[in-house]
Amino acid sequence: MLTTRYVPGSPNWADLATPDIEGAKTFYGGVLGWDHVPAGPEFGGYGMFQLNGKTVAGVMQLPAETVPLSWTLYFQTADATATSTAVKDNGGTVVNEPMDVEDLGRMTLCADPAGAGFATWQPGTNTGLEATDTPGTLCWAELYTPDVDAAVRFYGSVFGWETTTMPMPGGGGDYVMVHPAGKGPDGMFAGVVANRPDAGLGATGPNWLLYFGTADCDAAVAASDRLGGTTVQEPTDIEGVGRFAVLTDPYGARLAVMQGVSQDT
Repeated sequence: MLTTRYVPGSPNWADLATPDIEGAKTFYGGVLGWDHVPAGPEFGGYGMFQLNGKTVAGVMQLPAETVPLSWTLYFQTADATATSTAVKDNGGTVVNEPMDVEDLGRMTLCADPAGAGFATWQPGTNTGLEATDTPGTLCWAELYTPDVDAAVRFYGSVFGWETTTMPMPGGGGDYVMVHPAGKGPDGMFAGVVANRPDAGLGATGPNWLLYFGTADCDAAVAASDRLGGTTVQEPTDIEGVGRFAVLTDPYGARLAVMQGVSQDT
């Protein structure tokens, strides 16, 4: 499960690139209940999405022609420079070399060998998201990739991730889940899935899909539809897991919403 007890290799931040901050505030406020708090002019318009006063994501405005306008998942590192070298040594790409963000931390934008984008965060005064794994917060992630084994080797070499493999609910093969080194299955935070453009979820090519918790999946989808989003996958039940749907916001950024079984009453 995702937790704010961050260790090297665990997800510790997520942010949205959008061409319209005001529109994003309206959409995510309606779908996930978020408020927006600007970080200040010194951060170039960057801001925080918050829920009940706790930061659950970041958001930045980029020109509409920028590709991709999407969600980015960050993974914790104790040494951004060393991790950047490991990315390159294992066939990935460093899009932006490690850079300091005031005294908040040190970030790097990267892509894995298949082209899926991600980032790393070396904490300074900002140690990461303040809430996860509850309704309205980041609760899971999936990597869509053409070669599951190659992806597992890459991220294992860069971050030390370990894996647990379980049968897919209802059949259909195995589901590979990852967790930080030494944390075991209780530390699982993401699945690695063979890219299937025919199924729709992988239609954008290799990518990280972020899941956000919701107390009511169908209500979240209805809010998305009302606020200009698009439903990529209608609400679907997964036995023993919950009910999820895949959406794009009005500007094309893809996300998933998940109503966990523990929330059903």
